Amino acid sequence: MLQQRVVGYLRAMVGSEVAVTEESAPGWLLRPRRVELGEQWPLAQRVFGVLTGMVLPDVMPPRERRRLDVVLTSADGTHRAVEFDESQHFTAARAMTLAAYDHAVRVGFDITAWTRRCEQRTGREPGGGFARPCPPLFPGAGGRHRQRAFRDFLADVLPPHHGWLPTVRISDAEAKPILASTDPLSLLSELWKTKIALAAGLQNT
Repeated sequence: MLQQRVVGYLRAMVGSEVAVTEESAPGWLLRPRRVELGEQWPLAQRVFGVLTGMVLPDVMPPRERRRLDVVLTSADGTHRAVEFDESQHFTAARAMTLAAYDHAVRVGFDITAWTRRCEQRTGREPGGGFARPCPPLFPGAGGRHRQRAFRDFLADVLPPHHGWLPTVRISDAEAKPILASTDPLSLLSELWKTKIALAAGLQNT
């Protein structure tokens, strides 16, 4: 519900000149292989190794599919992914992936703030299905947390490699006060400007 409400305001904010597509799956993100990752392959190998202690295969198994929450397509043909991160996205595993980011990974969210929240939630991640094993790449307890963290990493690093604008992330902690306000559209617009500035490298992360 939270994501759907934000998407409604996002549609109003970007206007009719920008197409808003939900649950989109670009071919290069479905099961990214070494060829889709290109120059990011060494980074992906390193991140996967830190998360699992294993070697990332050249071709991921069929079950490792990934969709983007929202894709914005402008009239000039440019694309931007927008992801909505609820509490289950802030984990010790996600902190590990964020630690690997550098100036070569440009994103539309505050990496420091995301890492801080991950660290605050470390040891308090949800259990049950949120932490189930996800073999073959993410076996064992906490496998789903590691899988989610790696998929979020892919959604950050792959789009710019394929000519898209940097990925924007909006957290539930950011969205809730906006939706509870008397003027959510204005507040979302202000948040969006901040995200775009971060994506453009105009603010420190």
